[in-house]
Amino acid sequence: MTGQANEEAQGQSHGDQGHQTGAGQDCRKGRIYPQGDGEEYGHGRGGGGRKGKDQDKVEGRALRADAVFEGGGVRGIAFAGAVSAFEEAGYEWHFLAGTSAGAIVAALLAAGYKAAELRQLLDETDFRRLATRTGVERVPLLGPLTSLCSHFGIHSAANLESWLADLLAARGVKTFGDLAVPSQAVQAGLRHRLQVVASDVTNRRMLLLPRDAESLGFDPDRLSVALAVRMSISIPLFYKPVRIWVSGKEVLVVDGGLLSNFPVWIFDEPGRPRWPAFGFRLIDPPPARKLGRGPLALYRYMVALVETSMEGRAKHDLAQRDWVRTVDIPTHGIRATNFGLDKDQKLVLYNSGRQAALAFLKNWDFQRYVELYGPGGAASAKAPAS
Repeated sequence: MTGQANEEAQGQSHGDQGHQTGAGQDCRKGRIYPQGDGEEYGHGRGGGGRKGKDQDKVEGRALRADAVFEGGGVRGIAFAGAVSAFEEAGYEWHFLAGTSAGAIVAALLAAGYKAAELRQLLDETDFRRLATRTGVERVPLLGPLTSLCSHFGIHSAANLESWLADLLAARGVKTFGDLAVPSQAVQAGLRHRLQVVASDVTNRRMLLLPRDAESLGFDPDRLSVALAVRMSISIPLFYKPVRIWVSGKEVLVVDGGLLSNFPVWIFDEPGRPRWPAFGFRLIDPPPARKLGRGPLALYRYMVALVETSMEGRAKHDLAQRDWVRTVDIPTHGIRATNFGLDKDQKLVLYNSGRQAALAFLKNWDFQRYVELYGPGGAASAKAPAS
């Protein structure tokens, strides 16, 4: 299918049938201990709260940084708590990326939303509205099985896409063209402030959108941000995959976490980094899933396989240089697909993200990070498993 036809499809209602379109000693607990003020980069001790931040305030400069958010389903409100601490420390985001729930947070930040606004809108949102079933799909047992067989997923993400599209439009963002950067600001070959991670299961490859939009028949600048995020959050089996027709061939796109749930390396470039790229990920494994017996046992088993694939890989395949720049946020056993989150659970997640970020910033030192992991740095060991 041509890019033009795909673009026309984006302006229409998206139905469930698819879119026709030596650091080891320093980093065990406190990660990188403050050593030097890093004034050359505007990133001093602690990233905020001490000399580095005070220096920036005097000179009127913000602390620039990139951010990559891991997938995590409805637990994404924890990222809002973490972002609030970074904002208070004086950080402003340059490039942003995310997978699944992390893509939602990254998109909203790229559009100009602040942490306080994220907290309010996520706190007021009934997540059950973002995972819908219609018609026969509502029939107990028969409905989900029918939907799995015919659409490869139980719930529609159409409401989620519309919800996000409205929020982005309120800030003047509809397509990735609205988030393009000047040519001199291109970083790691990427010319849009936002990158969304998705998985092309038809061709078995990771997609970075809008960078890889043309492989789906889209013009990168005209690809809908909300549609890209819908691709990224389409948790296999739980959500129906996004179906796209490319040159007469159907392509199924699902949650980016299937292939890369935490690509903290996206914005890295050769040489000395100009500013830090922080990662935000959710830790604590979900509680053990009881598979049981009966007709739904197979479905529970399939979901367990997906969860293991998406969550297990990111927790272990993390290099030391990435681990020390990552904020680990406990989730207190809350499941990624618990769409019935109440306000108390949301508050627990938000506070967890905020406290984790405050603890991280207390010991973060960008200058020390560059010395250890920049060109010629000696640190290259693997991080201990989470």
